[in-house]
Amino acid sequence: MHRTSRRLLGGLLALVVTVGVSACGDDVATEGTAPAAAVGGWQFTDDLGNTVELDAAPERVAGLNDVVSSLWNYGVEPVATFGQTATADDVAFEGKDLSEVEIVGESYGQIDLEQLAAAAPDVIVTSVYPTDREGTIDQTQPFYGFESLEQQEQVAEIAPIIAIAWKGSAADVIDRTAELAGALGADLEGGEVARAREEFEAASAELTEAAAGGVTVLPVAAYADEGFYMAKARDEPSLRMYADLGVRFVDPGGEGYYWETASWENVPQHPSDVLLYSLRGAMTPEEMATQPTYGLLPAVQAGQVHPWKYIGMDYVAQAEYMEELAGWLADAEDVTP
Repeated sequence: MHRTSRRLLGGLLALVVTVGVSACGDDVATEGTAPAAAVGGWQFTDDLGNTVELDAAPERVAGLNDVVSSLWNYGVEPVATFGQTATADDVAFEGKDLSEVEIVGESYGQIDLEQLAAAAPDVIVTSVYPTDREGTIDQTQPFYGFESLEQQEQVAEIAPIIAIAWKGSAADVIDRTAELAGALGADLEGGEVARAREEFEAASAELTEAAAGGVTVLPVAAYADEGFYMAKARDEPSLRMYADLGVRFVDPGGEGYYWETASWENVPQHPSDVLLYSLRGAMTPEEMATQPTYGLLPAVQAGQVHPWKYIGMDYVAQAEYMEELAGWLADAEDVTP
């Protein structure tokens, strides 16, 4: 998840780079563009309309944890990763052997460029977030994961950058990520991916059934000095997909995009049956318990507090989390006034 107040809402810059390969940017971004084979080579048009062209299909992929973890779930193992959290603590990499992967950054925007270059990636993948629910991309800002345009340009000198837009529903982003995985050599019709898709569909149905109980859910990222950042389900891709499947998220109100904030004094004004807490740099339930108003929330009193896992846009990761979420909802009681 991203928070604009902590510079974690990424933007983009349309780059034209030539470093032994060429990356040609179109003037208008085109969404849903399927990968196509270039004559005698390889090409992929990302969600900003930038077409990366290489002499051959890329074999060495590096990039943002959030994206490479999904590609890995389709069999495309990264040579290097960077992100806003320590990779070893990132739930997206649970069960993955990181011994052969170069970890070149473990806090937002802090990337060891020399280490990244030494990994010799053919392409670098990342994501980009819109700045409003209409899907507007701010082209004066860097892609997600980069601290500045200057740093992004330095990364682009190492290898062409491919950006996937995390906007709308996760269902669409999952499809787009799968297209990228297929372009990078994943067998999307093969046994493992086919099974993952079936498990995703089964988990979707399970979540819909569990959500029919009607309990309400509030996802938050809490901070001692800032209170609750309450997510708006319609603006966060995964939450929007869960809402489309029937999950009843609390509307925290306000006109802002993505988040609404509440001071600790006002936290009790936002009750829910289930509380989901962010695992990315935010307070744990034990830390939140030091705030007197936290214990006044019905979900807390009922013990219905669970992790909000920020996971990749792929069948495997989403199916696993939706199964967890379905279990929590099925076991939850309606405890709000």
